[in-house]
Amino acid sequence: MQKVILIIAVVLFSTALFSQDGGLGLGIILGEPTGLSVKMWTNENSALDAAAAWSFAGTGWIHVHADLLQHNFELINVNKGTLPLYYGLGAYLGLASDLRMGARVPIGLAYLFYGAPVDAFAEVVPGLALLPKINFKLAGAIGIRYFF
Repeated sequence: MQKVILIIAVVLFSTALFSQDGGLGLGIILGEPTGLSVKMWTNENSALDAAAAWSFAGTGWIHVHADLLQHNFELINVNKGTLPLYYGLGAYLGLASDLRMGARVPIGLAYLFYGAPVDAFAEVVPGLALLPKINFKLAGAIGIRYFF
């Protein structure tokens, strides 16, 4: 259990090291996986995001991931707030009876509320499991974060 806590702490605190002007967002992610979500903007179009969560796939396991995201704010215009399409590349680590590891390719929409430090997002995440065996994975989730 101490190893799990250490891995979660390293992922969450290493994301904070890349802090820029956009602030740190903390919130929840619901779906596959379900748990805590963190996002740190590195510039006006790029961000790092991570989660410490529970995966319901198979017998269930602890899931930790980190992604580098690029946002396109020009694609969809809304009257209030912004609605960027985002895409990126990341990795995940799973702790169960065996070690799980793989690559992630998140694609989603994030609504950044006008006048409030909150975003809501929905994403689909195709990926490639590398351990314990190689196979294709598909995940998806919704979430909300508050930015400090």
